[in-house]
Amino acid sequence: MSQVASPNLPDAQGHFGPYGGRFVPETLMHPLQQLEAEYFRAQQDPEFQRELTYYLREFCGRPTPLYFAERLTRELGGAKIYLKREDLLHTGAHKINNCIGQVLLARRMGKARVIAETGAGQHGVATATVAAMFGLKCVVYMGAVDCERQALNVYRMKMLGADVVSVKAGQQTLKEAINEAMRDWVTNVRHTHYILGTAYGSHPYPLMVRNFQRIIGDEARRQILEKEERLPDLLIACVGGGSNAIGLFYPFLGDASVKMIGVEAGGEGIEAGKHAARFHGGSLGVLQGTRSYLLQDEFGQIQLTHSVSAGLDYAAVGPEHAWLHDQGRVEYTYAKDDAALDAFLKLARLEGIIPALESAHAVAEVFRRAPSMRQDQLLIVNLSGRGDKDVTQVAAKVQL
Repeated sequence: MSQVASPNLPDAQGHFGPYGGRFVPETLMHPLQQLEAEYFRAQQDPEFQRELTYYLREFCGRPTPLYFAERLTRELGGAKIYLKREDLLHTGAHKINNCIGQVLLARRMGKARVIAETGAGQHGVATATVAAMFGLKCVVYMGAVDCERQALNVYRMKMLGADVVSVKAGQQTLKEAINEAMRDWVTNVRHTHYILGTAYGSHPYPLMVRNFQRIIGDEARRQILEKEERLPDLLIACVGGGSNAIGLFYPFLGDASVKMIGVEAGGEGIEAGKHAARFHGGSLGVLQGTRSYLLQDEFGQIQLTHSVSAGLDYAAVGPEHAWLHDQGRVEYTYAKDDAALDAFLKLARLEGIIPALESAHAVAEVFRRAPSMRQDQLLIVNLSGRGDKDVTQVAAKVQL
């Protein structure tokens, strides 16, 4: 298996090897082509880049620290552990990196309304935040189950002026929220931009979201070289759709010495309907605009998923992750609910940091991997979000 993957994909049609592409109604082909053209123009526009850098710094709070977790390192007795503190960003997660970029694109295209889907609510909050800042109308689609388990974020979105639509179809989680958002976009495409929240969907979204999120890895690379004068040995991040993970991994893909692990949601175990670990129970298919690994039955019907974390509870994974998996460049594993809950509490007590349940899946893998690594090795884990939103849910499951 290859140890170094080319960072030059996707191709002009949005393909990462056999993955990616555009699988949408004809109504959306032209808007996607328009978005792609506008994005590439913006990439080359110094004024757009200046504005993006300004808001990331002054409004979002970048750069985020690369924090040496001294007590966690001492407790585990192996590798030196650094936390990339995306939880310290405005709105409490990495999602704002992408939302700022996309709302600036929406303004360039003259769109007066934005829509979004959300699972854990962090992307919805980030979208509502940037829409409020720029005076745009905002509608956020969220599964009814997720609305209940992330009630705090629902209220935050409403405070920011967004309309939150509770989706009661199907499993009432992220997949159904995306379906409703896409229906809205088809109907209102002339004046509406869809701020898709993860490195998924039709081209150019996986490319565009990855590029807005790569600031995580670009910063981490500079910071670890300043602190340790060398690159890390291992990167770890949780993987739902995969934007926080690809954001951390992408700037290191050409460095063969840097190993990477993506952590999916193992739920209650790898049985149909009990998890959301696409690489440990999925197969090739097309869902919601792109080709990737999906959790589906033998007839192509999408299976039920489960995770204690709403943000990882999705039946498909971003196409770039599927390609990196096949290349052997990134290892993909999973953490079960109980391991994520345990990591959630342990990080709080060892470091005074309460992580999002999504990020806690990555922290669980740190607990598993770090002790077997040498003390002179370096590990960076992406702390993609903070856990305020999850405290009520954890309190219902764990007696302190």
